[in-house]
Amino acid sequence: MGDSMGLGFLLVQLGRLMAVRTVGHNQATMNGLREKVLTLDTMNACVKRVEYAVRGPIVLRALELEQELSQGVKKPFTEVIRANIGDAHAMGQKPITFLRQVLALCVHPDLQNSPDFPEDAKRKARSILQACGGHSLGAYSNSSGIQPIREHVAQYIQRRDGGIPADPNNIFLSTGASDAIVTVLKLLVAGEGRCRTGVLIPIPQYPLYSAALAELDAVQVDYYLDEDRAWALDVAELRRALCQARGHCLPRVLCIINPGNPTGQVQTRECIEAVIRFAFEERLFLMADEVRAGARGRGGGPARAPALTPAPARPQVYQDNVYAEGSQFHSFKKVLMEMGPPYSTQQELASFHSISKGYMGECGLRGGYMEVVNMDPAVQQQMQKLVSVRLCPPLPGQVALDVVVSPPEPSDPSFAQFQAEKQEVLAQLAAKAKLTEQVFNEAPGIRCNPVQGAMYSFPRIQLPPRAVRRAKELGQAPDMFFCLRLLEETGICVVPGCGFGQREGTYHFRMTILPAAEKLRPLLEKLSQFHAKFTREYS
Repeated sequence: MGDSMGLGFLLVQLGRLMAVRTVGHNQATMNGLREKVLTLDTMNACVKRVEYAVRGPIVLRALELEQELSQGVKKPFTEVIRANIGDAHAMGQKPITFLRQVLALCVHPDLQNSPDFPEDAKRKARSILQACGGHSLGAYSNSSGIQPIREHVAQYIQRRDGGIPADPNNIFLSTGASDAIVTVLKLLVAGEGRCRTGVLIPIPQYPLYSAALAELDAVQVDYYLDEDRAWALDVAELRRALCQARGHCLPRVLCIINPGNPTGQVQTRECIEAVIRFAFEERLFLMADEVRAGARGRGGGPARAPALTPAPARPQVYQDNVYAEGSQFHSFKKVLMEMGPPYSTQQELASFHSISKGYMGECGLRGGYMEVVNMDPAVQQQMQKLVSVRLCPPLPGQVALDVVVSPPEPSDPSFAQFQAEKQEVLAQLAAKAKLTEQVFNEAPGIRCNPVQGAMYSFPRIQLPPRAVRRAKELGQAPDMFFCLRLLEETGICVVPGCGFGQREGTYHFRMTILPAAEKLRPLLEKLSQFHAKFTREYS
């Protein structure tokens, strides 16, 4: 009975929609207007399937609230706090002085005559401009990026991985990491029907992946991270997802996000080795999203057949954006090479990095790189062709990337300030990660795993059955309903877990830990208090 009533309702709505369209078409004809060439009916259907929760309806409503506040509309709050996105500088993080000095000198070379800039910044800017067409950032670069900067990236990777060689010819600079990730997916997605490419992505995932796969008409294959084990990755779950997917697509790609986004977990070396073995056995192309890692170290043992002149050793060995005690970042490239043949010589890998996160936080400059390993040379030529279509990555982003991968040396005048600023940012992030976990876990009905790395927390929230029913009446996911109410009543903007994927019957939200220290604790406490109030209201 209920199904027939539902079908009747749908038929009535469909009839109304067709009537409205017919009237609109007739009206347009009567007025001498023709229908648009591009309409919702004629546009690319894949684009309509794209969703991107990080900048979705919650954020649009946050923008409206900001405008209303600026117009003097009274609200229960005085400002909207955007904790929805990892935009460090928008949340008050100060830019690294040396990075901005070099960028300024490159953009306006006449500043070379100013006594306000240190000599090492001037020297680096001159070196970069020397490699630019017409010695100007206004010129195009090679499609793969400025050659000396690619060489510096290769040296950086070689230092990071303890001397394992990196070849500049396998380095492609990019417009942030996102552009590079989509480029590689374009190469991998092929086939139709049951032969369509399947791409394994973690759940929870960063919505770039689901959006890109929808746009490319690939098959999204979900594998779940284990929340009860601090979002650990389990190879048995990978196998389950793979076997299930083989009934309706051709899985060819395995994506790993490490450190996790939105979950903040850091994978162990043992886990990475197991994942590499799995990918090798199952003939999967590996994509390692290491954007939130920002590793940097000094050279270790002797390099094997180095592709470069060995880079000078750096003082200290440490890992950016990994905070939890006992957690350590390992790059997939390093682990792959240390596993030896056949893995090191045959397993295909693309890894990605960016200047958007970490101590840099330079999201708006759009700088990043990818390194490919064991890629078929003919395919790599095709990728070169593909990146050439976009001409080149933005040169200011390339400049900023160069500072990140080749920062001041201990003998340089800017070294002490650079190190102090960097360590201050990282220390603040570590303290915020610990505070976030602590405050949330003190609140009944909220559970937050340790934020081991990156700059996000992904707490799990209990929602009363009445709230779940009310959300469904409104046609909303329960955690979307919660987050919208949170925004309307407190001005706190976070992203519901449904935008990242989660196990059925569980509810989460993603919140960045970036707000200034003096704002973070009140924000966490206000959010916890709202959850308690919301729970009482719907109990």
